[in-house]
Amino acid sequence: MPEAFAPDLLRASLRPLLADPHEPEQAMAYREFYRLQFAAAVDSRLGWIAAAGYRLAVQAWWPARPRATLVLLHGYYDHVGLYRHLIEWALGMEFVVLTCDLPGHGLSSGTPASINDFAEYQAVLKALLELAEVLQLPQPWHLFGQSTGGAILLDYLLTGAPRPQIGETILLAPLVRPRAWWRSRLGYRLLKPFAESIPRHFYANSSDAQFIDFVQSRDPLQARTLPVAWVGALARWIPRIEAAPRSARSPLIVQGDADLTVDWQHNLRVLQDKFSQPPVCLLAGGRHHLANEAPALRARYLAFLAARLG
Repeated sequence: MPEAFAPDLLRASLRPLLADPHEPEQAMAYREFYRLQFAAAVDSRLGWIAAAGYRLAVQAWWPARPRATLVLLHGYYDHVGLYRHLIEWALGMEFVVLTCDLPGHGLSSGTPASINDFAEYQAVLKALLELAEVLQLPQPWHLFGQSTGGAILLDYLLTGAPRPQIGETILLAPLVRPRAWWRSRLGYRLLKPFAESIPRHFYANSSDAQFIDFVQSRDPLQARTLPVAWVGALARWIPRIEAAPRSARSPLIVQGDADLTVDWQHNLRVLQDKFSQPPVCLLAGGRHHLANEAPALRARYLAFLAARLG
């Protein structure tokens, strides 16, 4: 693994994606550190766009002969640097990949790992789709979200007005309710008057030991606290999304049966009720961070997806 880049320097030196094609010097070190240099990509960009009062760090990669686009949203505490497996797979499928660090994550601005309201995530997705239009990215635009990224996408399908360019939507270990939500909600009510955050607890949410070690010990873009504001935003979002009208869409759902981060049994019931017979790939032994699960598990669900994405 190369030596760490300088996150604050890179964040401060990012340029507007549409106005300035030049990348800061730290961009190469960043890509080397997270292994985001892909043989299948003939072009790439790293810059920022404005959305919901934030400066979002946006990245895109183009294969030689693109036939569609994958708009990728990462999970809570994550950032784009952790998604090289999915980006490489998408480029191999001849998809342009468009993605960003969510507010408070990675190279984007905002209070670390926090959000004021989940509506801000919808503004982020809207900005990404508008960018896809400006860049004239090939259609269809497939949507792909891990965990909180999946929550953003299911919110979009249930409460938004999906654009005609949208193709398939892929929900990877999607968040509806976290595991032991009643306990988290009680803790939020007790802590809200007294604290803005609590220390983050790391869990082995993948069977890839090297990934777990990297996230816990060597990733300079990892937040170390759980903001109470984010839990409050989640608490307001859950009843709204569970009461949303049904949709005729059928997103592709991938879920591990060893997931100890979300209440996956409850979440699957909600999703199967909200959508029209969504195909489900249930992975035996799969934990929560499916984007970085062991190679055999990744191969299984990526084959499931490839068969449905042509």
